[in-house]
Amino acid sequence: MNETAADIIIIGGGAAGLMAAVAAAKQLASAEGASKVLVLEKMPRPGRKIMITGKGRCNFTNVKPWNEFSGHIHPKPNFLKPAFYNLNSEKMVDFLQGHGVECVVERGDRAFPASHLASDVVDGLLKAAGKSGAQVLCGKEVKEIRRNDDGQEHFTVKCSDSSIYTCCKIIICTGGLSYPKTGSTGDGYKWGEEMGHSIRPLFPSLTAIVPKGYKDITISDKGSEVGKGHIDRSTPLSETGNMLCGNQLKNVGLSIIIDGNTAAEEFGDLDFTDGGLEGPIGFKVSRKCVNALMNGSKVQAIIDMKPAVEIEDLQVRIATLWNEIAKDKRSANKLYKDRFKILLTKVLPLQLIPGFVKMNPNADHKSLAKALKGWKMDMEGYVGYERCVVTAGGVSQDEITPKTLESRLVPGLYFAGEILDLDGDTGGYNLQIAFSTGYLAGSSAARTLTSK
Repeated sequence: MNETAADIIIIGGGAAGLMAAVAAAKQLASAEGASKVLVLEKMPRPGRKIMITGKGRCNFTNVKPWNEFSGHIHPKPNFLKPAFYNLNSEKMVDFLQGHGVECVVERGDRAFPASHLASDVVDGLLKAAGKSGAQVLCGKEVKEIRRNDDGQEHFTVKCSDSSIYTCCKIIICTGGLSYPKTGSTGDGYKWGEEMGHSIRPLFPSLTAIVPKGYKDITISDKGSEVGKGHIDRSTPLSETGNMLCGNQLKNVGLSIIIDGNTAAEEFGDLDFTDGGLEGPIGFKVSRKCVNALMNGSKVQAIIDMKPAVEIEDLQVRIATLWNEIAKDKRSANKLYKDRFKILLTKVLPLQLIPGFVKMNPNADHKSLAKALKGWKMDMEGYVGYERCVVTAGGVSQDEITPKTLESRLVPGLYFAGEILDLDGDTGGYNLQIAFSTGYLAGSSAARTLTSK
């Protein structure tokens, strides 16, 4: 069987892999002699996950400076620091614009292609990779990576189509487990383990968290496929879930209580979806919620529908509204429950009222302020990899050199992107992690070849 030789092979043609290819090929182009950088992508087209980012609008980075950006990175943000300073978010914007992708920065320092088409970002990355001299080969599903026992840094890669490649340096950019239909099936974790690396516990992050009674788990419960607490997104909504699904709450407070202790407090927008609680603040707390649920902890969410108003002031406001309703001649012959519904329309969105009443059956005009300020929901589970945005956990940071992203255990082996034990909040942080780590891994791998 013929083997194709390359200087650097990158496995995975996503955000990290394409940036690694650009950086590596660019670095090698400055050296004497021919060089070859290959990207092996198992899907028919690269960048499949980028295409669905931000519902297809592609929030590709966040232009906050490091001291603010780092607060959105988990579990140890300083590991990312060398990669970020090598290619920060502003440089990433300039990079894409330099390859024909006009960009705009919107609320929350989030950067998008001006067209709001994710395909433009993918096209820009492919254009940059091609211009640099890297080759992207699609339909190349890697089945085996072997480090040759010849006393040198030399790897052999075998694909499912029987093609074989050899290289001096290899960069694994296979992503995590989220959205497996895009090609993220966790292959890289297996190869990392086979070469001696530790994989930190994996779990879904930036995903829907599911209140108790929101899904009809008696009809479909696939929790065993991911871990304790997993409720597949395809599980039908219950009566309560159907009442709440589709409601979008603006400027509310959300607190997460884990085993009786406050673990997170957020303010912003929260969505009830076919998965559960999502939206910006729902996603932001999901990492802690999922981790806690998988470990068997009790998790409770508390929504403050009126965070800008103290409870005493809200009680006065509700009492005033109640008195006005009582004095209204149109309410004279109405039952209590009907007058209470009128009151609810004055403090809640109309579409939310049925679900709110269903989950707060004992609320009346006297206790309504307390219910609005502390809408409690016990969490039953979470949506898994089938629809989470990112995989938390991964190749241990302790076994990777942050300044180069080379393995401390296997010379010539590099990791970048979601496969690392490194993830971020929603808002462009995860794609920037991929871009920064990919670029650093690619340039580092190439630099070791040009310095010889």
